[in-house]
Amino acid sequence: MAIKNALTVDVEDYFHVSAFADSVSQSDWGSYPLRVEENTRRLMDMFDEAQVKATFFVLGWVAEKRKGLIREIAGRGHEVACHGYSHQLVYNQTREVFRDETVRSKSLLEDIVQASVRGYRAASYSITTDSLWALDILAEAGFEYDSSIFPVRHDRYGIPGAKDIPHILQTPKGHSLVEFPLSTARIFRYKLPVTGGGYFRLYPYMLTRAGLRQVNSNRHPFIFYLHPWEIDPDQPTIEAGWFSRFRHYNNLEKCESRLRRLISDFQFDTAWQVLGSLELVRSS
Repeated sequence: MAIKNALTVDVEDYFHVSAFADSVSQSDWGSYPLRVEENTRRLMDMFDEAQVKATFFVLGWVAEKRKGLIREIAGRGHEVACHGYSHQLVYNQTREVFRDETVRSKSLLEDIVQASVRGYRAASYSITTDSLWALDILAEAGFEYDSSIFPVRHDRYGIPGAKDIPHILQTPKGHSLVEFPLSTARIFRYKLPVTGGGYFRLYPYMLTRAGLRQVNSNRHPFIFYLHPWEIDPDQPTIEAGWFSRFRHYNNLEKCESRLRRLISDFQFDTAWQVLGSLELVRSS
């Protein structure tokens, strides 16, 4: 029987991304035209056609501006999870600010959808060895699982030695929390990120598919992520350094067709349901 994998969307807009933090001030976010609503609906329409459900990790800032969109995500049978509030890197925040923003965003989402929000994902996977304290705050806030740890080396995120399959971890204070780490494939001793986003746009599709098949061949589910702006090649251009522009704009025009192939080639469900199939949580 084919393994079901987790399909996830980080619901943020093109001007929220960490790569543009030096070019776009948070205080100016309100001056940019919002495209997240239309792009998120396009993704949901695509998922409806393929008859798959996904987990939408929603930024609190977006939820405040577009409550109807968040209700629609839940109403169409998808899982609503938390992506923090302001898309700031966790290791650049104080513990107090992180706690306040996380609790605020979780409460906001639960009020909108009138259901428990069980999952969390940090902005740019910024729970690293310098911010493991955030896991305690997540557990204390009532989250049942996290999907923020990327077991790779990267200039912005990553815990290279972290476990690379879904598991129950112990937080620094001794709480238990389910972790669904971002997926990697093995090339000799190297861990290749194959989990989505910019990697999905950068690699040839056949390389992504081969990496994800390797994960499934080991009888493990993978977790795939994407942002609504990644299927929007017509989005406004933001002036930034060449590397940031490359990361953000590379192959945007190819992403939607690749995503359609992906959800045809593999079986998907929400992160919560996949974790339930592994008996790491009580799925419902």
